[in-house]
Amino acid sequence: MSNTLVFDIETIPDLEAGRRIYGLGDLGDDGVVQAMRHLRMQETGGSDFQRHHLHRIVAISVLLDRGGDLKLFTLGEPEDDEAQAIRRFFDGLDRFTPVLVSWNGGNFDLPVLHYRSLLHGVPAPRYWETGDEDTSFRYNNYLSRFHWRHLDLMDVLAGFSPRAFAPLDEVAALLGLPGKMGMDGSKVWDAYRAGEIQAIRDYCETDVLNTYLVYLRFEMIRGRLTPDAHRQRCDATRQALAALGKPHLDEFLARWESP
Repeated sequence: MSNTLVFDIETIPDLEAGRRIYGLGDLGDDGVVQAMRHLRMQETGGSDFQRHHLHRIVAISVLLDRGGDLKLFTLGEPEDDEAQAIRRFFDGLDRFTPVLVSWNGGNFDLPVLHYRSLLHGVPAPRYWETGDEDTSFRYNNYLSRFHWRHLDLMDVLAGFSPRAFAPLDEVAALLGLPGKMGMDGSKVWDAYRAGEIQAIRDYCETDVLNTYLVYLRFEMIRGRLTPDAHRQRCDATRQALAALGKPHLDEFLARWESP
């Protein structure tokens, strides 16, 4: 297996964008969020989930697998601004050129990263490469839906059919994995307003772990890992998490059913 970077983001409504676009400058933060949600529900007929360009990233968590050497972390420090985390994400792609793995990353995480890097002026030449400078990217790059340099597991497992999409939480539960822990995306704004930034980062890391373990199972079914190698990777992951000694990872281990 090549360098692999499993990632997930957590977001809140972009209040500054809401103020600019909708003329909400006189409202406080909670008022802006309520107005943005109301306008979005009017637009969709029921859903208040904001369009991609109206999300602000508050956490980017990654698991870097370099041939079995695992590193799980959230980019930057809790006090860092959004641009720093985005810059570190794309710097990692420039440095390692990993296979990107996500759950719904093609439909959500990456488009949000596109808009936010555009806003902050974050360069990402390796990510945007499509073969002009590096011919190996012509037929396998991060941008094409049907290439493998970015593997959106939700998309691939559904056979690229939106009607077959499944939530990560349910697929994880199907496989005996912990699934959602502590919160879900709908609760991130309330946690952010309460100052619970670390809880958001911990939650994001557990989503990355669920995605990584689904990915290992996928690598087995497509013949890139033998069943024995798959078990070894899972055992190595358990050992790596236990060695970190973090409460949210210990809880993840306790909920992770033995195969």
